Amino acid sequence: MAKKIFITGIGTDIGKTYVSGLLVKKMRGFSLNCGYFKPILSGALRKGDKLIPGDCKHVIDIANLDTEPLKCLSYCFEEAVSPHLAAKRAGVEINKTKILSDFNNVSKMYDYILIEGAGGITCPIILNDGETYLMNDLIKDMKTNILIVADGGLGTLNSILTTVEYALKRNITIKGIILNNYDETNFMHIDNLKMAEKLTGINVIATVSKNSQNIEITKDIIEGLFEE
Repeated sequence: MAKKIFITGIGTDIGKTYVSGLLVKKMRGFSLNCGYFKPILSGALRKGDKLIPGDCKHVIDIANLDTEPLKCLSYCFEEAVSPHLAAKRAGVEINKTKILSDFNNVSKMYDYILIEGAGGITCPIILNDGETYLMNDLIKDMKTNILIVADGGLGTLNSILTTVEYALKRNITIKGIILNNYDETNFMHIDNLKMAEKLTGINVIATVSKNSQNIEITKDIIEGLFEE
């Protein structure tokens, strides 16, 4: 079984896919056989009668993975809404057993695999009268630790602290924080990094500047994020 890490964010559109692509690219640049899996994607592009999962395609392209976008996920929806709502509107019933099975099959091809969630850690996957199943429940079922992606700018501390506290209360291990859209010359961004570490006790293991094509992180640190 491949070693794994789960990428979550402090919210949607925070840069999880962008950072995921850079991390997989970095791993493969270190000659580590790392793959990618996104359990559920909403907001796919439609070309004729086909859906193109843009997040998966982005990671595949930037990391030069030898696979196809639709092979990197379990569920793909066109509407850019919460997974539970996208599934309901598409007339699809999400099956968590299918997600775990698909993940296990993809994992067999790699020594390491990065899993990217949808939205934040509380994002609803199944939400009906009989069951409430959130992203943190999937994280627990996948038996994986998490890495939190956050923005480097204004308001990030509140969102980081909220995400960290929620995860820890559910006994989810946090391996680190990555600040996206980080400006190393901006006094607020510099302070946000320091305060994030001080207030959570969790290391900011890397920062990514806007539109960067690389993430500065050592082989030992990135390899240490992944566990069986």
